[in-house]
Amino acid sequence: MTGKTERADRVSVTRERILTAAERLFAEHGVFAVSNRQVSEAAGQGNNAAVGYHFGTKTHLVRAIMRKHAEPVERIRERMLADMGDSADVRDWAACLVRPVTEHLAALGSPTWHARFIAQVVTDPSLRAIVAEETRSSPSLRRTLEGFHRCLPELPAEVRAERGDMARQLITHMCAERERALAEGTPTPRASWHDAATGLIDALVGLWLAPVTPGS
Repeated sequence: MTGKTERADRVSVTRERILTAAERLFAEHGVFAVSNRQVSEAAGQGNNAAVGYHFGTKTHLVRAIMRKHAEPVERIRERMLADMGDSADVRDWAACLVRPVTEHLAALGSPTWHARFIAQVVTDPSLRAIVAEETRSSPSLRRTLEGFHRCLPELPAEVRAERGDMARQLITHMCAERERALAEGTPTPRASWHDAATGLIDALVGLWLAPVTPGS
């Protein structure tokens, strides 16, 4: 039993090293610009086939990185939803979109690569379907979007969908830009992830509450 436990521990450590190395390299260079061999070397694995052995295809590796971060983000959002109840304030629902992400990034310390990794994945035509699939599997995110819809019943469905796309782009790329600036040591508009989230929430409230031009 001890031998099995030790082996399981070694496998767990190896998988974590691969996930960390892959996320960093994918964030900095793009997913398909990085080979499995480069990931294995960056993870300190002598066997260049380690990535394939532990994760299979690169798509599976990308999905594993996403799920690693999805769990803590889900817990934060579930906590926020429990505190909010049936709020009718758009700002509360905007916060429920933003703060779980920024709180998780803040908890990771510095430097982080996850925001830039997500930005790389969502802009890759062959991988963005993974993001959509993983997003649809989040119960807390579905409840958050339902809360938005209850607050904005007058918005036409096509406008709601369009502004949802805008909101996702804003959150994804603003978080990636801040993460990049922190990694490079360049100035950022806000002093902390908490303050950056406040700015994003302000912008999203304005986006969702903006008037709709008739006949557009």
